[in-house]
Amino acid sequence: MKKSAFAWIAVFLGLAASAAFSQDIAAGLKEALAVGTGNAVQTLSKSNGYFGDAAVKILLPEKMQKAAEVLKKAGYQKEVDDFILNMNRAAEQAAPKARPIFEDAVRKMSFEDAQKILKGGNTAATDYFKAKTSSQLTDVFKPVVSDSMNQAGATRSYKALTDRYNSMVPFGKMDAFDLDSYVTGKALDGMFLKVGQEEAKIRTNPTARTTDLLKKVFAK
Repeated sequence: MKKSAFAWIAVFLGLAASAAFSQDIAAGLKEALAVGTGNAVQTLSKSNGYFGDAAVKILLPEKMQKAAEVLKKAGYQKEVDDFILNMNRAAEQAAPKARPIFEDAVRKMSFEDAQKILKGGNTAATDYFKAKTSSQLTDVFKPVVSDSMNQAGATRSYKALTDRYNSMVPFGKMDAFDLDSYVTGKALDGMFLKVGQEEAKIRTNPTARTTDLLKKVFAK
């Protein structure tokens, strides 16, 4: 009986410890995600957050690159450069919209999600965010990008550059495309890249674990 009682107590204590650790896992993951996404949003929301970072800077669409070279040689270097700058400024203005969406995804994360993320690779949490938030982020980013592009004159600039190129190279006509969707997509690519970098730092660099809970969970 004593053995049985002691065994039962041991099992109970083991389960209690496991449950406590499980709570730590979920809380630690949520804290890590909050820290990582918060840092990423803050970084990209600043002036030159996109434009000044080669890893996330939004460049000309591929179908415009050949035309841009022709335009630069024809004296339109400044117009091309301004167009690139305005695309990145639009992304920087949209970036803060990601914060509440990321926070909501963190709140809704289940313990099963947390376990998979903890046991996954260095960007498992980022992959989770992509799956859960991409559609919603696109919906909120695109109107901001569109407004910013219009206000900065990027949309007019794009049309002017297209018209100039088509008049200069009549047999190499550059077709119009959805510029707002392009900038929105690239802005989100940059956002997830930054979130992934923040996640990898927390997983692999002890100095990036800035709270006791993060240290406890990721040390295990």
